[in-house]
Formats: sequence, structure tokens, C-alpha cells
Amino acid sequence: MTQERGTGGHDRRDAGGRQRGAARAQRRTSRTAQRPAERRRGADPAREAAFDVLREVAESDAYANLVLPPLLRTRRIVGRDAALATELAYGTLRLQGRYDAILAVAADRPVEELDPPLLDVLRLGAHQLLGMRIPAHAAVSQTVALARSRVGAGPAQLVNAVLRRVAASSLQEWLDRVATGDEIARLSTATSHPAWVVRALRQALVADGRPADELVAVLEADNVPAQVTLVARPGLVDREALLAALPDAQPGRWTPTAVRLAGGDPASVPGLADGTVAVQDEGSQLVALALASVPVDDDSGPWLDLCAGPGGKTGLLGALAAERGVSVVATEVQPHRAALVRQSVRALGDVEVRVADGRQVGREEPGRYSRVLVDAPCTGLGALRRRPESRWRRRPADVPALGDLQRALLSSALDATAPGGVVAYVTCSPHVAETRVVVSDVLAEHPDVEILDAVDAIRAVAPAIPLGPGPHAQLWPHVHGTDAMHLTLVRRH
Repeated sequence: MTQERGTGGHDRRDAGGRQRGAARAQRRTSRTAQRPAERRRGADPAREAAFDVLREVAESDAYANLVLPPLLRTRRIVGRDAALATELAYGTLRLQGRYDAILAVAADRPVEELDPPLLDVLRLGAHQLLGMRIPAHAAVSQTVALARSRVGAGPAQLVNAVLRRVAASSLQEWLDRVATGDEIARLSTATSHPAWVVRALRQALVADGRPADELVAVLEADNVPAQVTLVARPGLVDREALLAALPDAQPGRWTPTAVRLAGGDPASVPGLADGTVAVQDEGSQLVALALASVPVDDDSGPWLDLCAGPGGKTGLLGALAAERGVSVVATEVQPHRAALVRQSVRALGDVEVRVADGRQVGREEPGRYSRVLVDAPCTGLGALRRRPESRWRRRPADVPALGDLQRALLSSALDATAPGGVVAYVTCSPHVAETRVVVSDVLAEHPDVEILDAVDAIRAVAPAIPLGPGPHAQLWPHVHGTDAMHLTLVRRH
């Protein structure tokens, strides 16, 4: 998977859309790979690849990080060309809102009036001119060639004219022109985030006791590609040995299990193929380690990962539990995601993976588990740097529906927890309505529980980490270099 998302596996558009999009993308990748080269003559392979990724994202509801790697392999695009295609695709998707505002002025018309394939070509050109170190003449000429190859000679003339207007001004000059209105509107355009996301992140900062003027830093951090981080699963591989095998790697900033890669494809990392090592954000590692660090009077009962897909946290919890002689049960409502969990825990013996609805587990197995992880489905606003297109897919209307699911899952988890046991409620979103509000609503109906200090639990793993006042713990990309993971710990009496 890339980095683990922490959005669970329950029925929602996110998972279904990704799966359907990935399947369609694979079929289209196979078709386009078989086109004769002369049919695409004049267009640069890296730019063509980036264009095809943008088209798949728009047409198939696919995710770029699922479309691009197989496309590069099929077309044998490697090295600098692969790096160029990656930056073109991901950077253009990430900064789409900014470029659309600029292109509307340069084209003298709303971007909605442009044909979608033509608009994608223009976005790619704008990113080369304003977001990359590509000479203007090369950016314009190569993008015009792409337009001629993919959208026709007539539209290519428009691309030439519009991109020349874009190239006539610097990025800052363009932002001074188009980033107007109140603070939210200006930041929305300048940092390429929907306005509702900007407001939600500001509210989350304030709730975490952080100054509101950190908002710009949060938004800018979302536009910096995340560094690939590995987890050396305890008891299966020694982190120091892994570091010794990866000369360009470094230890993680916070956890004793994390390894940061300098770059490149992690597929060749030793241990990745057999499941002793996995790709996992350090924030994701922190919340799992924190759950395992909380004292529990009777820890002989099994542990439960309630929304386990795709399995990164399950793998780490399974490794920790194995060291203590405890079993783990992982439930996942969607069969294809349950298969991903099984693949993730293939190196572990005592992890049972079930296809089941987490909302029913508390009623079916009351009081069975000593530790329960609820990695709840969420908007994913904490992982925008990983999924560049997701900020444009989510809507404010998604939050209430997800909130109902989050409440049901947390309530089920508490019912499934043995007296004295602990529940970790985790989201890969700092949105207050998905974190503190959900916890407050559920705990109001469960008088037999108490909130523990999640900040103390994380500091038991990472003593030097700077966090808010607690009891909730919120990670931030601009502070911790992790996804914006939220953690609340609850003990059942």
C-alpha cells in the first residue's frame, strides 16, 4: 500500500472508489501500454504518463498512487523520467486548486468551461512553469506537444497561448493577483486546499492548544511529499540490522521501530517481501505503540483491531502481542481489505483475520478483549500529503455520515473490552467533529469508562515528542513529520 492510511475498512465511498478505480486503471494501463509508439510521437513519455494518471483520477475515481507505479513499470519508464512523471502527476493534483485559479485568469474563462482533458494538460503545464525548475521554453513546448498528441492541434494552440501568459508572471505575482478575499479564501487559493478544509484545520489547531497562526505551516506541510517510513516489526527484525542494510536510511524521529528512507523504491528493502518489515507512517506506529504501552491489570485476553484494513497497525500490534504471548483478532468488513490484512500479517502466527462488521463485535463478544484499536474510517484530512487528490474528493457533507459510523464503532469497541481494558480511538484526521466530539458523544452513553492521558502514553514511547496538553493526543505533519493522527485512550471499568 504506500503508507498506511488509518481510515479503517467499513463501507464508504473511499474504499469502494479506490478499488474500482484501481481495477479500471489497471485495464487502461494495459491498453495504453500497447499503443504503437508512432501514435504518440512528439509527446514526452513522462508527461504522457502524468497526463494518463490525471485522466484516470478524474474518470475512474482512482488514486494516483495506485495508478502511477504499475503504469511506469508497464511502459518501462525509469530513473529521471520516472521521477519527472511522479512529480508532474502528484504535484499537479496536489496544487490543482491554485493552478485552476491562475488558469481561469490566463485563459480568460472559468476552468469549468474547458474540456477536462484540455484542462489537465493546462494544469500540467502550469505546474512545470510555477512549481518546478523547468525552463519556461521547455515547459511550454513539451506541454504543447502533449496537447497536440492527446487533445488535438486546435486545442494545442490554446495551450500555447495560455501557458505563455502563465509564464509571463512569477508564482508570487500570480498569487498576489488571484489569492484574494478573507484569510480563509486567500489561504485556500494560495495553498490549494478547499476552504472548508482550511477552516477545519484551524479549528483543530486551536482545540489542540496550538496557536492559530500555525495554520499556514500545516497547509504548506500538506503540499510536501511524505518521506517513506518503514516499521521494523519487533521480534521479527532488528532495527539496527535493518539500518545497517540500508546505508542511506536513518532512524525514525520518535519510535524505536521506525526507519526513514532517503528515497527510491522501497520494494527492494530486505524483509519487505516476507512481512517482517512494512511501509508505515511513524504516526501510525506511535498510536499502536502507545496502546500497547498502557498498563492493563489482566493482559492475558486477546487484543482486537476493529477496523483492520489494510493491516499496517495490525501487523505492529501482532508483533508486540506475540512478544507477550497474546493473540490478536482483526476484523474487517470488506473482503478485499481483509485479504490485505492477511498479507500484512503473513509473518505472524497468532493473528486471526475475520470478515466482520466492527459495529456488531461488541454485542457478539462482550467483554472479551483486553486492548482494542478502533482505527476509524474518516475523511483522511491528516494524510493529504500522501493522497494528493483526496482533498478535492471529500466534502463537508461526508463528516456527519462518517461521524455516525465512528460513534457506532467506538461504542462497539467499549462493549467488547474487558473491565480494566483499554480502547484506542484513532483517526487519520484532526477534524474536531471526527475526534473529540465523537469521543464526548460516546462516553456520555458509557458511564463505566474514563479517558486516559494519551499524551502520557505516547511519551512513554517517545519521551521528547512535543504534544498538546492532553488528554487527547494530536500529531501534526509540520511539527512531528507524521500524518496528523489523533489518539484518544479510554479505559473501561
